[in-house]
Amino acid sequence: MSPLIYAADDEENIRNLIKMFLESSGFAVEIFPDGEKLLEQFRRKPCDLVILDIMMPGRDGFDICSEIRKGSTIPIIMLTARAGEMDYIKGLSVGSDDYFTKPFSPMSLVMRVKAMLRRVEMDRAAKVGEALQEGLSYEDIQLNQNQKSARCGHSPLDLTPTEFDLLSYLLVNKDRAVSRSELLNKIWGYENAVETRVTDDTVKRLRKKLSDANSRTQIETLWGFGFKLSRKEDSHEKA
Repeated sequence: MSPLIYAADDEENIRNLIKMFLESSGFAVEIFPDGEKLLEQFRRKPCDLVILDIMMPGRDGFDICSEIRKGSTIPIIMLTARAGEMDYIKGLSVGSDDYFTKPFSPMSLVMRVKAMLRRVEMDRAAKVGEALQEGLSYEDIQLNQNQKSARCGHSPLDLTPTEFDLLSYLLVNKDRAVSRSELLNKIWGYENAVETRVTDDTVKRLRKKLSDANSRTQIETLWGFGFKLSRKEDSHEKA
């Protein structure tokens, strides 16, 4: 059965363009003129991936994304006509997995959708990096893969699904540095290094959550390469 994709955008030509290109690539697609109609259908029949415009009549894409995230971890791509940094950060903070600024290449969107769905299949088979196990830990951080829960010391650590997967992968590979291209492949499913800020922004949000929790664990940046977990007192580099 073909993966089912829902897309909401208040511009009819964009809705039809998304539908045409995705269907030509073998996906089943349902399109909606606003986020509320998409959400109603999602509650009746969940899909495999959602594409949401930010600026729509009624509830905006941020709100719809937050509602979906209350009960689902499916991939969500946000679309916006505004290239502002705050929109990008807000979209990721409410649980979206990636971000496209209009105008965009329909084929690039199709490639991104395929990459995200490959990631879902990888997760079902063996989770991130085919190496995750129950009870991952590093210093004061503990992750439970089965329950998708995270703790810092004795306190819960509230992570989005993507943040959880990224931190899990770093914990699995805690004895080595992990490159940006490897994270893009293992966490987001991109086969090649693509021009995206999603890795750095997800790491930035993780760092803030670890800092707010007063964790002894930090994510070091290895400039020009990637990231590595370390103890704060062991690092000579500012996190």
